[in-house]
Amino acid sequence: MTQTELTELTMLLKDKGLTVAFAESCTAGMLASELVKAKGSSDVLMGSLVVYQPEAKKKLLGVKQETLDLYTAESQQVTNEMVMGLKKALAADISVATTGLAGPGGSENSEKPVGTMFVSILYDGKAEEFREVFKGNSLSIRKQLSDYIFEKLKGIVEEHYDR
Repeated sequence: MTQTELTELTMLLKDKGLTVAFAESCTAGMLASELVKAKGSSDVLMGSLVVYQPEAKKKLLGVKQETLDLYTAESQQVTNEMVMGLKKALAADISVATTGLAGPGGSENSEKPVGTMFVSILYDGKAEEFREVFKGNSLSIRKQLSDYIFEKLKGIVEEHYDR
C-alpha cells in the first residue's frame, strides 16, 4: 500500500475509534513498520509483537507446544493461538496474527510451498482465517502479505464497524 492508502486506513480506524495490534512471525515487524508510515498511526497502533521463533510464540502468546508439534510453526492452528494470545496481551479492538513460509527451511512441502502464509484476524468477538500463497523472494512475499493484510483490515472495518 502507498503511504496515502495507509493513511486512509489509519483515518478509517481512528474515525471508528478502533485500535489494532499485530503478532508477527514471517513479517518480522513489517506490518508495524509499514503502518507507522501513515499519518495518525500513533492513534490506532497499539503495538506489535515479533515472535519469529517457536519459543517466542510460546512464551509471549501462549502457543501450545503440542500445537507446534502437531501442525508446525507455520500453520493456521498456530496463527489462531497467536491471535488469541495477542488479544489477551494487548487488548486491541482488532488483533492480527501471521505466520508462514517466506523462504525455504521451514515446514514447506507440496501442500504448503514456500510463499504459503496464514493470517488470523480477531475483532468484535469474531475471527477470520486466511491462507494465501504468494510468489517471489522473501522480501516480496512479506510485502505482498503486508499489503494483503492491510486490505483485509480495510474491508473488515468498512463491513463490520458501521457505527
